[in-house]
Amino acid sequence: MEARKEILQRMGIKSEDALSLAERYYNILFAMNGFKFTQREVQLVAFAAVRGNMTYGNIREDFCRKYDTTSPTINNMISKKLKPMGILVKVDGKVKVNPKILLDFKNVNIILEIKLDGEFKPVIKG
Repeated sequence: MEARKEILQRMGIKSEDALSLAERYYNILFAMNGFKFTQREVQLVAFAAVRGNMTYGNIREDFCRKYDTTSPTINNMISKKLKPMGILVKVDGKVKVNPKILLDFKNVNIILEIKLDGEFKPVIKG
């Protein structure tokens, strides 16, 4: 068996603010784990991470204004997908991002290491 090579790739991405950094982070995290979320669901998770929760009316109103959506849409995203999957959880009566995937996006430089390992077999037969 042939020895496998390791490849190191680096990308530097500058984000304008904490929210755009959070959106990029959760897009990568969810894609790498095979989660099929809409862009709006990713935006909701990122917004909750930066603002601290999605419980209070003023936070929901800010989200609705920024993304031109409605409070019932927020409720549907939370109750039908994000909470059942454990992405958003209830902590002290507040709907928050699961602490296992929560970062402080206001004061952080994120370095991700992605390791894909395994033996790959050709899919095309011929």
